[in-house]
Amino acid sequence: MPNIVVVGAGVSGLTCALLLAKQKGNTVTVVAKHMPGDYDAEYTSPWAGANVLPMALAKDSRWEGRTWPELRRLAATTPEAGLHIQTARVLRRTKDVTAGLKAALSDGLFQPDPWFRELMDDFREIPAAQLPPGMHSGCEFTSVCINTAVYLPWLVGQCAKHGVTFKRAVLKHISEAKGMMGPQGKGGKVDVVVNATGLLACRLGGVMDTKVYPARGQIVLVRNEAEGFMPTTSGCEDGEDEVVYVMQRALGGGTILGGTYMKGNWDPNPDPNIAMRIMKRAVETHPELTGGKGVEGLDIIRHGVGLRPLREGGVRIEKEVIDGTWVVHNYGHAGWGYQGSYGCAERVVELVDEIAAQTRRTSKL
Repeated sequence: MPNIVVVGAGVSGLTCALLLAKQKGNTVTVVAKHMPGDYDAEYTSPWAGANVLPMALAKDSRWEGRTWPELRRLAATTPEAGLHIQTARVLRRTKDVTAGLKAALSDGLFQPDPWFRELMDDFREIPAAQLPPGMHSGCEFTSVCINTAVYLPWLVGQCAKHGVTFKRAVLKHISEAKGMMGPQGKGGKVDVVVNATGLLACRLGGVMDTKVYPARGQIVLVRNEAEGFMPTTSGCEDGEDEVVYVMQRALGGGTILGGTYMKGNWDPNPDPNIAMRIMKRAVETHPELTGGKGVEGLDIIRHGVGLRPLREGGVRIEKEVIDGTWVVHNYGHAGWGYQGSYGCAERVVELVDEIAAQTRRTSKL
């Protein structure tokens, strides 16, 4: 079985490392510039809400469809992982539906007859009489919210339990991973490299994927607690690249107020004007956050910006040979990295198995 280096320690890289390490015989090392505990805009995973709202269209539903059962299981059986059950509510604004705004309604989440009605527990369409003013339609279903500050370290612990080693490094070229096996980089020949570099795939030598670009997300994390369902709307009046969501994290993780989806924007610094709009929208949809005191009643923990790894054409999960070494790519997840993490990692394992089988056949010739 192969020696494997996973480049990237976001949720995609860590989940790949865990599933690969669970296979007997694999030796896995994670190499990354950023690790859980770091906060940097280009290290997107810590900034995510993160809840499960299926975003793919039906043709790309495998990744989220395969991930949901595992996240649901963790929420029910493994409280130390930092997931808890919430009711998600998805609302389609009348303005967006009647105008046919492709930016919002092309997303699988806002389709009027979504494929995930058969996947998500307790799915129901919301009766018109129960819709907020200005909403055309909507649906509800049982979902989970992930406290990323707990879940990412939990993944590291699970990886370590299965023998994964970790090494901090900044790679300029993907081929440099060939010398990174083991904590000191002296662990022998590398058979497969898994490229889970997210947004940095557009700058990494040997990859340089020009289809990858950021979708800037700005959030506010507060100590105030929300109640009831967690709504997400198809748009808002503040601009086409601003959205409305509120996510209550488990285990004292606070409440995420969001947000933005600014394509091509690399700015890592929170914009105070955007932050004010985010907070105003949150207290309007969830007045219980401040007991009717408005924005002034919010107890802010931090402002944050994460650069989602968006990719033209969608996620890239495929294998190729670069400088004589097999590389399996897994990047370009945009805003659904958590909710597609296990499905995508399963595909990475399949590709690594194909490489191992091919290598065995070749060695016997």
